[in-house]
Amino acid sequence: MTRVSDVRDRLIAGGIRLLERDGLQALSVRNLAAEVGTSTMAVYTHFGGMSGVVDAVASEAFSRFTQALTDAPQTDDPVADFFVMGAAYRAFALANPQRYQLIFGATSPATVTGHRADLTSTGGATQRGEWAASFQALRTAVRRMIDAGRIRDDGELTIAGRLWSLSHGAVMLELAGFFGHDGHGLTQILGPLSVDAIVGMGDEREKTLQSLSTARELIATIDAAAR
Repeated sequence: MTRVSDVRDRLIAGGIRLLERDGLQALSVRNLAAEVGTSTMAVYTHFGGMSGVVDAVASEAFSRFTQALTDAPQTDDPVADFFVMGAAYRAFALANPQRYQLIFGATSPATVTGHRADLTSTGGATQRGEWAASFQALRTAVRRMIDAGRIRDDGELTIAGRLWSLSHGAVMLELAGFFGHDGHGLTQILGPLSVDAIVGMGDEREKTLQSLSTARELIATIDAAAR
């Protein structure tokens, strides 16, 4: 006998496949039922309709995104750790473009945008606790850089917002094809831009560049272990 959780998991997995293969516009009850090989009624029974499915897909995307940002172990160099996190941010977006657009895009459905918050006044980017972990990971990285005396304390939240803007802008332009497909978005745009930002926040350029070199070694080690 098929368990309820099995059907739910299959519908979520089917929704993710549809999203990544055909885009957000393909997410409909009929398309999902056909993708999974179930009845349209199953979508309503388990999720109440497509809004429930989209919510579940977004939750899965946030979970995977947070895991990507926090997978690397912390070192005694918080700036290097921040660069590793930035590379993971970019890698997730490029590997999962539709999921990234769903959770952070300007045209996301109300199911997602309805939970967004003004981080400049609320202290967070979302009203959903389980969606907030990724931004909290960035705030933690910022706090570690401040506490280590590497960057000045302009306010943990404010700095996190600035650095997120930097990463998101570069990633969105790369997703749109403006930086090609040879990794130049990281080596020529996001990497140097991040260095300039950290230096502009008070770090010594030589220290920042050494941290970037350390981050590259860490990323190479992580990539080798993943193969």
